[in-house]
Amino acid sequence: MRLNEVGQLLDPAPLALEMGYERFDDGVLHVAVRTDLRGCTGEMFEWWFRFRPDTQQYIWWHPVDHEFSEWSDYVEGTHVGSVHHARESFTGLPAQDVTIQFRDPIEFFEQSAYEAARSNGSISAAVCAFAGPGLDAATGEDGRVVGGRLLHVARDTSLGCALRSHFFLGQDMPAMGFAPDVVTEIFSDELGRALLMHSYNEFTFLSRFLPSLYIAENRDSAPVAVPW
Repeated sequence: MRLNEVGQLLDPAPLALEMGYERFDDGVLHVAVRTDLRGCTGEMFEWWFRFRPDTQQYIWWHPVDHEFSEWSDYVEGTHVGSVHHARESFTGLPAQDVTIQFRDPIEFFEQSAYEAARSNGSISAAVCAFAGPGLDAATGEDGRVVGGRLLHVARDTSLGCALRSHFFLGQDMPAMGFAPDVVTEIFSDELGRALLMHSYNEFTFLSRFLPSLYIAENRDSAPVAVPW
């Protein structure tokens, strides 16, 4: 699935690649991860990014791989527009700094299809971003971080939410003139395997404490529906 085909994530039907990674001819690496977040809802999942976890809370998210977390450019009440500056490792690989710039999902999905999927329950959350290397990644003329893309799309079920996470590593590099072998060298198959395991583990960790944290943080502002 290429980036221009991500509309498939709005459909609950099984994808050809739900868990694994694939390499495209231009060197771009696509990593797909599916995680069941037991006892969680899409609302909780999106709230976690509005909550903007600090370094300690970021370590809760993955006690082994996460090291540092800081946020900028945020607007209260939404994760869209926030920039996350983080340091993390991927399942045994050396730690690296990364900048993640959260964007409106309609930059990734056709608007009417996205709105329909939200209204009919096909999805309950969508967290999408541009991502680049370093704590202060390069941006293009339009202000978007240059590098890769990440999309987290969730659907509520009777047991919790089913999360699809898709990463497109090196997405911008072919258009910048990088040859496929250079993109492949930077974003290796080893990194793809490590990211797959890292993503599955971090969201499994998150599901263990997210419901309790969400309820504790929101109990005074609005009634919270307990999903169990």
